[in-house]
This record gives sequence, structure tokens and C-alpha cells, in this order.
Amino acid sequence: MADEKKNDTLELSPEIRFAEEEVQTGGFWNKLKKGLFKTQTELTERIASAVDNKVALDDRTLEYLEEVLISTDLGVDTSLELVERVKKNALRDQVKDPSSLHKMLTDEMADLLWELPRARPLGRGSTLTLVVGINGVGKTTSIAKLARRYQMAGERVLLAAGDTFRAAAIEQLSIWGDRLGIEVVKQAQGSDPAAVVYDAIQAAKARRVTQLLIDTAGRLHTKDHLMAELGKIRRVIDREAGDWQRRTILVLDATTGQNAIAQARTFSQVVPVDGVLLAKLDGTAKGGMAVAVARELRLPVLYLGVGEKAEDLVDFRPREFAAALLG
Repeated sequence: MADEKKNDTLELSPEIRFAEEEVQTGGFWNKLKKGLFKTQTELTERIASAVDNKVALDDRTLEYLEEVLISTDLGVDTSLELVERVKKNALRDQVKDPSSLHKMLTDEMADLLWELPRARPLGRGSTLTLVVGINGVGKTTSIAKLARRYQMAGERVLLAAGDTFRAAAIEQLSIWGDRLGIEVVKQAQGSDPAAVVYDAIQAAKARRVTQLLIDTAGRLHTKDHLMAELGKIRRVIDREAGDWQRRTILVLDATTGQNAIAQARTFSQVVPVDGVLLAKLDGTAKGGMAVAVARELRLPVLYLGVGEKAEDLVDFRPREFAAALLG
């Protein structure tokens, strides 16, 4: 019986195994609450102020509630829709206190998030993840967090320093590799990024790696050059890792608010993006960015960076996110 259970576990993808372990240990909820603490605190206080001593939601209160939600960078359209849903479905005795309003907003936000695009699930087998994003958003640290995630799930992980434009990017990824005990394929600054990717794929095949994570340069001010560079990298990947599972993850900095939306739009024009990793969520009171990204860009939010440690990365789960955001 024990052997059967063991075999069942082995059939699960590393993502599912890791997620289940987090749930069992309670680590997911604690990390998510920590990451959204600033946003949740501000929302709780302002929502309480909005309905203080009210027995019904009047127009003035609803307008204030819209302002509160917009201030977290949920996006204007999303905030207006949420308030409209609350107004439409509210019963008089449901909104006499802040806790009732929290519950209603949580339910409506969770329902709204469930309607947004979902990421295609990854199965078993070797996976190549191309990580894109401008410099300074926390891209390299996010790669390290993804690497740690797979490492903890028992995967064989390899990193590729494909951002050869900056020596600091190569060095930073190498430092993370040393900390985690994960090999980093790299070349000298100024080398051809596609050549680094080629070497990394060959090394991954030779070492039977199951998770290859590739860093890339993020120079949006030279969009044409970036497009050509990523195009060349993708051609190498198509040729050398055509039978692998492949995905492209865009890293955005939650602290930049609506600027991140503009960055995401530009990158989506340059390279097909499969999902978003929202970094530095713990450093801002604008946690609603996760909702805005999913809603306005129709891109799945995959992960949330909720701290500085390698383990501070959680899945984006709509209902849990809504509950943590609204308190």
C-alpha cells in the first residue's frame, strides 16, 4: 500500500507536488499573508472607515469604496466592476459592518478572478523556462526562487545566464547558483546569448536536467535589438529543445504599479508570454496589481514573490489571494 502511494506521488508534476506540500505545512497561507500585509492593512482600515456606523451602502459610500480599490492598483475597470457586483448583490443586513463587506468583496473578487485566463498546466518531462523582464524588476532573484522551488520538489535544475549584456547579471545569477548548489551555464560579458542558450540545452541533455531556467536581457529602450535577440534565442530553443515543454514567464515589479502594465504590453509584443511572475509584492501597498495584470492584459498570473528569501515564492490562487488581500 505504501509503495502504491509512493508511485501515485511520483506521477504528479513537480508544481503540483510542491503546492500540496505547501498546503500541508501551512507555508503557502503564511507567505501570502506576509506578501500582502501592506495592501491588506490599508484596505482593511479604509473599508472599515467607509462603512463605519452605516446600515446600508449609499452612493457616497460606494464611490469611496471605488477609490479605495483603485488605490491598490486593481485598475479602474476592475474596481468599478467589483463595486457594481457588490451593489447589485448586497442585501441590507449584509453590509452593516466591515466584516460583512469584506466577505462580500472577497467572494466577488474570487469569482472575478476565476473568470480570467488560466495557465496551461505542465505535465511530466523536461521543461525549459525562458524568463524575461526589464532590468531591476527582480528577474534574477525570481529565477533563483523558481530554481529553489523545483529543487525542493526533487527536480534536476540548471540555470543559464543569457543576459550577457550586463556583467552584474551573470555574477548575480552565479552567486545564487553557488548558494543553491545549482550549476550555471555562462559565458563572458558580451557573448552571444543564443550561444549560451545552446550550451545550456546541450548541458541539460547530458546531465538529464528536468528544469532549465534561462535568464535574458531586458533592454526595452532598444526594443528592436531585444526582439532580434529573443527571436534568435527562440530559434535555438525550437531547434535544440523541440521536444521539451517550453514556456516564457514575464517578471514584473509590483512596486511600480501601472508602469508594470505598460512593460507587460511591450514585452507581449516582442515575445509570446505564457504567464506572469509578480515580484516584490511584499514591498508595496498596491497588491491589486496582480488582478490588474490578469484582467487588463489577459495574462495568467502564475507566481507571487513575497519576500527576499529563495523560498519566498507562492502560486497565485484566486480565492486565497482574494481572502488575503481583503483580510
